[in-house]
Amino acid sequence: MERSLENLYIWQESRHIVKEIYQIMDQNKDWGFKDQIQRAAVSIMNNIAEGFDSGSDAKFINFLNIAKGSCSEVRSMLYLCEDLGFCNSDTRIELQNSVKRIVAGIVKLIGTIQNENNQ
Repeated sequence: MERSLENLYIWQESRHIVKEIYQIMDQNKDWGFKDQIQRAAVSIMNNIAEGFDSGSDAKFINFLNIAKGSCSEVRSMLYLCEDLGFCNSDTRIELQNSVKRIVAGIVKLIGTIQNENNQ
């Protein structure tokens, strides 16, 4: 199979989260909160993409770690989303589980890249 960004599960899942976050925030008038959670979600997707085409495994791993940090930010902000009434607990849990799957995928991909480099 061709090596493609679009085939990466973690990128596909992050794209889904961006869409969900934008839909949840669509009618939100708290511009600061809205901007922060949307930027964090987009950061996951874009750092995976930028790292994928960065030209080196070391750079890719660095971008993946940045994406992982953005995952933590989104996970944290989703609690506020629920606390402030922007989403319900089911939506929060569903999105946080998606974010956790992305983190697990990032960790696995970093391990794979490191193992390939150590052979």
